Amino acid sequence: MAAEPGAGTGTGQRAVAGAAAAPQSHGGGAGASPGREVAAAGVAVSPYAELVFDAQGDADPAGLRAVAGIDATDLLVFAHGWNSDRPTSTRLFDRFYAPFPGLVGPQVRLGYAGVIWPSIRFPDEPIPDFESLIAPEATDAPVPVPAAGTALDAATRRALAEFWPGHGPQLDRMAELLSARPQPAEALAEFGRLVRQVAGVGGAGAGGAVRAAVEAGSSDAPERGVPAIFAEDVQEVCRTLADGLAAAAAGPAVPALSAAGDPGALWDGAKELLRQAAYYEMKKRAGTVGERGLGPALAELAARRPGLRVHLIGHSFGGRVVAFSLRAVPSGARHVKSLTLLQGAFSHYAFADRLPHDTGRGGALRGLQHRVDGPVVACHSKHDAALRVFYPLASRMAGDSAGLLGFDARWGAIGHDGVQAVPGAVRLTLAAALRSGVPVSGCVSVDAASVVRRGGPPAGAHSDICHAELARVVVAAGRMGR
Repeated sequence: MAAEPGAGTGTGQRAVAGAAAAPQSHGGGAGASPGREVAAAGVAVSPYAELVFDAQGDADPAGLRAVAGIDATDLLVFAHGWNSDRPTSTRLFDRFYAPFPGLVGPQVRLGYAGVIWPSIRFPDEPIPDFESLIAPEATDAPVPVPAAGTALDAATRRALAEFWPGHGPQLDRMAELLSARPQPAEALAEFGRLVRQVAGVGGAGAGGAVRAAVEAGSSDAPERGVPAIFAEDVQEVCRTLADGLAAAAAGPAVPALSAAGDPGALWDGAKELLRQAAYYEMKKRAGTVGERGLGPALAELAARRPGLRVHLIGHSFGGRVVAFSLRAVPSGARHVKSLTLLQGAFSHYAFADRLPHDTGRGGALRGLQHRVDGPVVACHSKHDAALRVFYPLASRMAGDSAGLLGFDARWGAIGHDGVQAVPGAVRLTLAAALRSGVPVSGCVSVDAASVVRRGGPPAGAHSDICHAELARVVVAAGRMGR
């Protein structure tokens, strides 16, 4: 399914109008049932509205008005992650929000918001709980795996055209190459040039300078020119990415075979390079939408509604959206009462005052956990192959192929192993968090691998987040329980 215009085009045009708030139904009632009536926006809980942002962080005014009009004591604000088009995001909000009415105390009147931002959907990569009618509690049900081969299906081709408008010829040629899988190295070189063109990055040959810059910093440092994944020899990059795909399929405890000597596997890596180019763009957008869009919107909302308690939730790059919104929270403000990250796709050192490998520098969000008048909770899982393999791989890839699949702590994601290098940060199992709650402030890591565990390659359990247990973590973080 292609991304809807305005939700995934990245053109800079103003996004489509936000959905009107659904009829009100406040907390304390029974949880939603499979046969529940779904509101016009596609989300059953109410009152609900959507905050819609374009790639530059500009908000649709209708969504802002709708959210401001929600009558609630506590507002849940959930940002979707990568691999999401508008309908998929709405289904995510519907599924994740469903348990909340039955979890909060009678003193809480919940309002719900969904943050829609331009994020491409790769239709050939199934997402657990979204591609079937499997009940969310059926966690042992089989998960479909992507179709064999590297060819771009028609839906993915359309989604890419909307994500990178004006690059139809390049995308058509890449689709031809992925389908034909020609053997000559020149074909891979051509593919690499096309990827760089659609991604808007410079050509090869910048690898040395990029390598030095990347090795000196963290994956969330300011941009320093051409990312090395696009600057190095494309054949070596595709081989490394193919090895990453094998590692993701094998699982965390099984050694994967190398793609060396298998020319066909290089095209598996080539398709992953195209996917990584989209993720690179989404990473930049997520920070922009958070800092320039969501953060100011919430500050404006707090000025209008000073008593409203805001609880931020983000999945994947949506975690980056909500976390980077803290940059726009005025010092001393108290409207953000909790922040919960579900498989967050940004550096596990983001909140650190000092990086362990470079003590003169801090993380991209250093100290910003103190702008939350409550805890910052990072749920993580070892079963998340996207963050276990591809996030650190893409973050550190700088031409030194030896050991690229080994886990280097500098490049870890917060959704893989939680918050790192923040003194006093608490680490809990999910069972402990559900039994005793979470601290009232500071950074907290919750190992959610007991429930976040379903999903096939290449992403693994990255999107397996629709569980009542995780909803209960959000409620605990926000002190909204019974």
